[in-house]
Amino acid sequence: MAVLRRHGIRMTHQRMEVYREVTGTGEHPDAETVYRRVKRRVPAISLDTVYRTLNLFERQGLIGRVGATGDRTRFDANVKRHHHFVCMRCGRVTDFYSEALDAFSPPREVREMGHPQSLYVEVRGICKACTGTEGDGKAG
Repeated sequence: MAVLRRHGIRMTHQRMEVYREVTGTGEHPDAETVYRRVKRRVPAISLDTVYRTLNLFERQGLIGRVGATGDRTRFDANVKRHHHFVCMRCGRVTDFYSEALDAFSPPREVREMGHPQSLYVEVRGICKACTGTEGDGKAG
């Protein structure tokens, strides 16, 4: 995987499989989910290796971290500027894009606290699948 090499990451079979698992889905999996899925293909992988690998990929900017929903941190392979809708019932995290939110600047009070590095919006609500309103265009 050339992307790992470009970021100076030594390529191992385990790292390739973790990267493939996170980037091969539109989901925002937590480390335990990545571990269970990769373990099917690489039985010798440990949960610790998955955690260390995900943290390495995050430090290198290959994946992002999604705000914790419940007690598990999730990871996001979409590193383009975007925001999230989080269903408070089922926990599904869905990406969305908004030029208006991208243009938002942190208020003066935040800038007085330090130097903001990034900003994204997380909208919480109940998804259409959970409200049973899929396809009717109405909010739940």
